[in-house]
Amino acid sequence: MTEDRRPPGSREPDSISDYDEHLYTQPDYGYRSDRSDPYRDAGYYADRGDGHRSEYRQESDFGYEPEYDSYGRHDESGPRAMPTAVGVPRLSRGDARRIREAARRKRRGRIIGVLAGAVLLGGIGAAAIAVYDQLSGGSSADYAGPGGPEVVVEVHAGDTAEQIATAMAAKDVVASESAFYKAALRNDSMSAVQPGFYAVATRIPASEAVSTLVSPSSRVGAIVISEGRQLHDTRDVQTGAVKKGIYTLISEASCLGPVGAQKCITYDELDKAGSGSNLAALGVPDWASARVANVPDRDRQLEGLIAAGSWDFDPTDPPVEILRHLVSSSAENYEATGIKTAGANVGLDPYQMLIVASLVEREALPADFDKVARVVLNRLAVDQPLQFDSTVNYSLDETEVATTDADRARVTPWNTYAMSGLPATPIASPSINALRAVENPAPGDYLYFVTIDKKGSTLFTRSYDEHLANIELARKSGILDSGR
Repeated sequence: MTEDRRPPGSREPDSISDYDEHLYTQPDYGYRSDRSDPYRDAGYYADRGDGHRSEYRQESDFGYEPEYDSYGRHDESGPRAMPTAVGVPRLSRGDARRIREAARRKRRGRIIGVLAGAVLLGGIGAAAIAVYDQLSGGSSADYAGPGGPEVVVEVHAGDTAEQIATAMAAKDVVASESAFYKAALRNDSMSAVQPGFYAVATRIPASEAVSTLVSPSSRVGAIVISEGRQLHDTRDVQTGAVKKGIYTLISEASCLGPVGAQKCITYDELDKAGSGSNLAALGVPDWASARVANVPDRDRQLEGLIAAGSWDFDPTDPPVEILRHLVSSSAENYEATGIKTAGANVGLDPYQMLIVASLVEREALPADFDKVARVVLNRLAVDQPLQFDSTVNYSLDETEVATTDADRARVTPWNTYAMSGLPATPIASPSINALRAVENPAPGDYLYFVTIDKKGSTLFTRSYDEHLANIELARKSGILDSGR
C-alpha cells in the first residue's frame, strides 16, 4: 500500500478495506469431522474498507461456539443454536412401570412402538430392557461381524431410537431393528446423537452400530461456513496461509472410507458443477436466477448463494445435488429475513441486496453493519464509486489489506475503483445480520468511514476533509502498514 492512496489528480482517497490481521495459529479447516485434522478452522478474518472488520471464530463439531473478534469482544451475532439431540434419554421408574403395563395390553408386534413412545417421555433404563427382553422373548437377530462396506445413514431432527433402528436395518447395518433398539437402550450416549449423516459399516453387531453412531468421528457431510467465506481458496501475501473456500470445505467433508483410502468429491468436481448452466438444478432461487444467468464468470455464479452457518449434506450425493441442497436451503434462510420485499425500501432488488450485504460483511464489524450499509446506499444514490479494497481483492488469488495502485487500476467486473455501482456478484457469503443491516440501514448522510486503530474504532463522516484527517490517524496507528 502506498502512503498516498490517491492516483494523480484530484480523485478522493479510496476506502481502507480487506485488512486481514491473520490470526492463523493453525491451518484453516472449517469443517466438522474428527475423521480429519483435529484443528479444524482456527478462525480469522479482519477486513477494513473505508471501514474495518475483524473477527475470530472458533468452529466446533456440532455448531458454532461463541465468537470473538480480534479485539477479544464476544460476538453474539449469527446462528448459535445447537442441533436438537435425538435418541434415548433416561426414563424414570414410573415411566418404566407404564411401559410394562402398556406392553401387557398390546400385541407383541407393537412392543418397539410402545417403548419408542416412552423415549419421548424421558428415557429408558435397565428395568425397561428387562421388560423388553421378557416380552420379546430375548431373541433379536444380530450380526456377528466383522462387517462389510460403509454406508451413510441419516439421523433426522426429532428421530426416536425406533426410527434410527429402522434406518439402520434398512441399510443392512444391523440384522434387526430390535437388536439395535436393545443396544441403544444400554448406551446412555444415544441421548447426545445429533441430526446429520453418519458413515457406518454394514452387517455389524448392533452394539457396534450404536457405538459407531455416538462417535463424532463417524459423522460426515458436516460443515461450518463462517461469515465472509468465499467459494474459492485465497492465499495471504504476507503469511502464505491459505484460507479455504467453500468448495474445499465441502470436498473435505465429503470423504468416506478408511484413512489412507478415502474417496472424496474433489474441488474441481464441485467447481465444474457450480458453473453449470442449469440454474434450477443448482437450486438458484427465482429472485436471483436472471442476475446469475448473466454473471461474467460462471465459476463465480454461486458466490454468496450458500449462506454462512452450519450445514449437513449427504456425501454420497453427486456434486450438483449437494450444491442444490446448500443453495436452496440458504435461499430459505435469506427469504426468512424478507429479502424478497425489503429491497423496495432501499431501491435494490433481492440479488443486489445480497451483493451489498456481502460488502458490508467484508467491510465492517457487526456493530457498524448498519452504518456501512448506509454509506453504500448513499454513495450509490449520488453515483459515487464505492472504492472498496475488498472488491479489488476479490478477483486476486493472493490478497492483503494493502492493494496496489496497479491492482486498483485493473478493470474487473468487481473492482469498484474502476467502475461505479455494485460488483457483478456478491463477494462472499454474508451473515444474516449483514443482510438485515442492508434491509434496515442506519439513518445518516455518511459517505466515508475508516477504522483508526487496532481496537476497531471506526469513524463515519460526510466531510471529505474530516475523512482525510481520519485516514491520517489510521496511518499513525500502523493498521495500514503493508507487507509488499
